[in-house]
Amino acid sequence: MRTLTLLRHAKSDWGNPALPDHDRPLNARGLRAAATMADYLGGGKGAAGRPDLILCSTARRAVDTLAPLLGTWEDPPTVRYERDLYLCGPSALLLRLRQVPAQVGHVMVVAHNPDLHELSHGLAGSGDEALRRSLARKLPTGSYVRIEVPTDDWASLDWSRGRLAAFVPPRSLGEEAGT
Repeated sequence: MRTLTLLRHAKSDWGNPALPDHDRPLNARGLRAAATMADYLGGGKGAAGRPDLILCSTARRAVDTLAPLLGTWEDPPTVRYERDLYLCGPSALLLRLRQVPAQVGHVMVVAHNPDLHELSHGLAGSGDEALRRSLARKLPTGSYVRIEVPTDDWASLDWSRGRLAAFVPPRSLGEEAGT
């Protein structure tokens, strides 16, 4: 069994139209949502625990979303910041996940929509029906998704084979940042 967790970047700031999309920081709501999710995920409140590996987009809003979470672990996991995760599409994310070493039992991806929404919806072939319907509608900014995958290695990861185990928007934790 493998665990895949997905964290969509929190709400970004559109205040400077001259700033390239890749360089947009989080806005105030996004900063609050990132802190809320860090408390939830790092505090072990129903989450899957510390991942073995984190793959994070190099976009500033993704890096800034991950930063408070890394501060919650005494021994942070290995993080790979990869530009290729920036708006690459769900199929490219799936191919990247298939390259994760077999010894990694739990991987987290911090990236963007629509990629994460399509990936999570496409991988979650089973699980709680109400959660699956909710996820099918929308993956708000700052949201966390956990998918359990019945396989011994990442190379065999494929569509519809996972079980949706958790879907947690920041709003469900009392943070009004998910949109």
